[in-house]
Amino acid sequence: MVAKISIGSSLYGALAYNGEKINEGKGKLLATNKIFDGGTGGTDIHRAMEDFKRYMPPLMRTEKPVIHISLNPHPDDRLTDVEMAEIAREYMDKLGYGNQPYMVYRHEDIDRHHLHIVSIRVNENGKCLNNAYNFHRSKAITRELEQKYGLQPAERKQGIGNEPIRKVRVEEGDIKKQVGNVVKTLATRYRFQSMGEYRALLSIYNVTAEEARGEVRGREYHGIVYSATDDAGNKVGNPFKSSRFGKSVGYEALEKRFAVSKQQIKEKNLAEFTSKSVLAVMKRTYDRGVFTAMLKDKGIDIVFRETETGRIYGATFIDHRTGYVLNGSRMGKEFSANALQEHFTLPYAGEKPISLTIPVEQETEDRPVAGDSYEELSGGLGLLSGDSLGSDAQETAFMNEMQRKRKKKRKRRI
Repeated sequence: MVAKISIGSSLYGALAYNGEKINEGKGKLLATNKIFDGGTGGTDIHRAMEDFKRYMPPLMRTEKPVIHISLNPHPDDRLTDVEMAEIAREYMDKLGYGNQPYMVYRHEDIDRHHLHIVSIRVNENGKCLNNAYNFHRSKAITRELEQKYGLQPAERKQGIGNEPIRKVRVEEGDIKKQVGNVVKTLATRYRFQSMGEYRALLSIYNVTAEEARGEVRGREYHGIVYSATDDAGNKVGNPFKSSRFGKSVGYEALEKRFAVSKQQIKEKNLAEFTSKSVLAVMKRTYDRGVFTAMLKDKGIDIVFRETETGRIYGATFIDHRTGYVLNGSRMGKEFSANALQEHFTLPYAGEKPISLTIPVEQETEDRPVAGDSYEELSGGLGLLSGDSLGSDAQETAFMNEMQRKRKKKRKRRI
């Protein structure tokens, strides 16, 4: 289990971020301490804010009185709500926050369930609680909880979730190592539902994969063969059997990943976040080049499949923020190959689009922003990087939107 601790100045922002997710059915309120809990699994954000204010003195000696913690069990751990609530309580007790007011939320908006805890880090006199060696203490606590509850052990790896994946460059030599680095990283960091989606993901890193089928001594076998490509998609160098890189990128492992990803995306509607981003860009331009560039700015790559005449017959969206690879047809008719072909070839293609009914400025949930409201004290695991790409990105965007709205209100008062 990995803990990530952030501190900030906006209590309402932290409560609203979690509360709105819960009230939208993307999680539930599991437990509270000194804060009202109606027992419905939902939350009244304004009521929670008022309850917290009773424990926040008017004069404080710190500019960042809010602490926001996410607890991330290993994806293979299966915990009940009661177990997760108890783990959160024990964690807060051992960290020294057992007597503080706090709220424990279970988030279910990505492929693995995890906890968020909102509390305050000041006492009744406004003095900041001791946070010395928080990271080391937190790590010791999570290890202790792993042993007590029989959880999968996890070691924190600095920044692995944000490390860029390098394209294969034949001219740099050691092609096998380059291809291996790409396929092993992609296999753990992304979710895809078919070989086509997997190939689309590989293609942006100059790698391709083919299924190998045959018969040996009367027994059929299925395998995967990987090859490096140039920027035009042409194979270069010798191919490599998947066994050269380990079972995690072989045929059976991919088949399992397809099935798990398909179930997760369908049950939790995980394509919605990506589809909103793509639709917002489609409303702003009919130019294919501009469309592709704007998506890339948002953290989304698109891979087109075309006929020799240039007609689009397929499109796959790769959302690096969430780690999901989605064929356009899976996301909806408006993202299918035919719809995209029409969008880019209509008589008014290339012209300035008609103004949107909903201003673009309101579409903040997928805007790439840099967070400045919170200071990260400890990071997550590479295998848990879905949270940093998805949940944390949404949180940062939410916090910045709250700031923007407050600035607008101040300007109107002036």
